[in-house]
Amino acid sequence: MEVKIQSGREEQTSSSKMNGLLESRGTFLSLCQYTPPSWAAQLGPIPSHYYALGHLPTPIHRWNLPDLPTNTEVWIKREDLSGMQLSGNKVRKLEFLMADAKAKGADCIITIGGIQSNHCRATAVAARYLNLDCYLILRTTRAEVDENPGLIGNLLVERMVGANIELISMEEHAQIGSVTPCTLLKERLEKDGRKPYVIPVGGSNSLGTWGYIEAVREIEQQLQEGKVDGIDKFDDIVVACGSGGTTAGLSLGSHLSSLKAKVHAFSVCDDPDNFYDYTQGLLNGLHAGLNSHDLISIVNAEGIGYAMSKVEELKCVCQIAEATGVVLDPVYSGKAAFQMLRDMVENPSKWEGRKVLFIHSGGLLGMYDKMQQLQPLIGKWQRFKVDDSVLQVDGVGKMF
Repeated sequence: MEVKIQSGREEQTSSSKMNGLLESRGTFLSLCQYTPPSWAAQLGPIPSHYYALGHLPTPIHRWNLPDLPTNTEVWIKREDLSGMQLSGNKVRKLEFLMADAKAKGADCIITIGGIQSNHCRATAVAARYLNLDCYLILRTTRAEVDENPGLIGNLLVERMVGANIELISMEEHAQIGSVTPCTLLKERLEKDGRKPYVIPVGGSNSLGTWGYIEAVREIEQQLQEGKVDGIDKFDDIVVACGSGGTTAGLSLGSHLSSLKAKVHAFSVCDDPDNFYDYTQGLLNGLHAGLNSHDLISIVNAEGIGYAMSKVEELKCVCQIAEATGVVLDPVYSGKAAFQMLRDMVENPSKWEGRKVLFIHSGGLLGMYDKMQQLQPLIGKWQRFKVDDSVLQVDGVGKMF
């Protein structure tokens, strides 16, 4: 496929140039030249290009959550609206990672994640859009590792776009980690004459982190242009932390830009100390010269385990959906919202009077994997009763 390179920048007003804002992006799926925000120009290496994969900017709106502390206001950034098949926070990372893969002559992509990985689904779709084959190594239970993985949730999309699925048991993964399986698959494909490009878990390496440095520029621009109703600054940003790249980009960008909001990350799959260390590695890879402990507050929100849901967590997700119309996913944003609201109840003075931005990182398809747990939590249905006395003069036997 011949790729047209666009500048990714149109004519800008003098004020926009002064603020270093990205006024426009290239057309969908185009390869665009990249210019970083002025406040991030000291970081490096700076990517040269990105693919316009996401439908951006994603909106920010007030989130009328019930029972908040006194004068606490919450807004939500809808990263779940960055696309349909290709949606959520992973899209921003993939814009840079896919450009790097194509620049290096790759003909296929390898990545790894859980059986309902949003990242793997987004990667599979992005790869197919760009005429690349995709190989997904998915963790599953020992009992199911030799079985057909089925078509529930993210798996349906992955398999429909032709991704090659290879299953590994959780026990095997615990022994060898995520890097070794990708390396072994890469070597196998290279022996077959392929040119694979490996994307790490969640797309979270220093290159992928640029996706959320860019997201900060987007938030900054939305605030400065008055596109967030009733507010011109945030005190706090709340986000789920599953692989570290989104958290690293948000915290670094917030620190360097005019945003200066405190980032609260709720880890859903690992110990906070591990995420502080991993985030530090991402910052070091960008030559940021900053300490992760100074940029982020990371709190454990794993609960009973990664991608495993307690009843009270799912109840919270259901209550939020019914109260606000926003459906969170059960693995990431749902756990982050549950822990945020619990902390607001337990430590109200910490949040009183604060203006909070919650990052909805997407993942709706993961809800389909929770259908049995959700069934007893969702009601409001009954049979529509038609009395025999109702006359049916016209339309008998017709659909309309």
